[in-house]
Amino acid sequence: MAYISFQPKDYFNTKLYTGTGSAQSISSVGFQPDWVWTKERSGVCDHHIFDVLRGATYKINSASTESSSSDANTLTSFDSDGFSVGTNPCQNNNTDTYVSWNWKANGQGSANTDGSINTTYTSANTTSGMSIIQYSGNGSAGATIGHGLGVAPKCVIIKRTDTTSNWIFGTGATGFTKFLYLNTADAETTNAGAFNNTAPSSSVITLGSWNDVNNSSGTYICYAFAEKQGFSKFGSYAGNANVDGPFVYTGFKPAFVVVKKIGGATANWVMTDNKISFNGKGTNNSTVLFPSTSAAESDAYGLMLHSNGFKFSGSDSASATVNGSGATYIFMAFAAAPLVSSNGVPTTAR
Repeated sequence: MAYISFQPKDYFNTKLYTGTGSAQSISSVGFQPDWVWTKERSGVCDHHIFDVLRGATYKINSASTESSSSDANTLTSFDSDGFSVGTNPCQNNNTDTYVSWNWKANGQGSANTDGSINTTYTSANTTSGMSIIQYSGNGSAGATIGHGLGVAPKCVIIKRTDTTSNWIFGTGATGFTKFLYLNTADAETTNAGAFNNTAPSSSVITLGSWNDVNNSSGTYICYAFAEKQGFSKFGSYAGNANVDGPFVYTGFKPAFVVVKKIGGATANWVMTDNKISFNGKGTNNSTVLFPSTSAAESDAYGLMLHSNGFKFSGSDSASATVNGSGATYIFMAFAAAPLVSSNGVPTTAR
């Protein structure tokens, strides 16, 4: 059984809250987060993503090509047990409901000189396998940036911050000759422009020469994840278009899951967590949101979280977004609890 020496909630935690229309602090996250992703659940509103390297108030939107921009009414500070928000309606409209996904890296970090590009900051947490990297591009195919994790990342997400650009999502499940756009429903693309056809190593991430990842005048933020048994998993599964859908083993009780269809067909990204799923509108406890759209939450896909993985309880035959016959899907998942945690207690079944 999967075993880890730490509690997953100390490095990733979902926090639900209700807007007040006035500045408020969101506490009980359990740590000071370094990466915060917020979304209004009850209506159409932008995803807002913040990290400590760019600083409070600087938002980017997973469903948009827009640059990083400061809004004093969004996330106003990273706090010791959560974060504070102003009055932006996508963070804090009166009576609206919100979800925040929170990760702990290593504070602001410091410059990393392992690659051919010296990073501005690399905030790496080798325990949980997460790194946040801020860098300026040099326009050279094959340039590298240091991630500080000590093992090769399985998932890399890059966003240019000084101007409009697509989000670049790379994963070992497709190989780094390919990539996806997090901000669209598009199928994966095969091109060396993103990662120079090179998988990350134990010390660096290799970049192509595209403007989205490595323009000579561009500034970028990168989120990199190494797989940690019992805490995180990045892989793929095959759909069967059956009401008794596929079960995907993760080796832990998932707290957060993101799914995307690949194989040449368009389909929305789909995400859920262990708190909106059981506090949402879903008739079968399967509420989801969509990283590539601003839509409110939905209960359309039958995505169920279990003690050791996740499963689909619907055929999804119309769009094959999560469970099409013979279709292939990639996923990323983070744990609520491993099968056995550091206190020796097995996770509870559902």
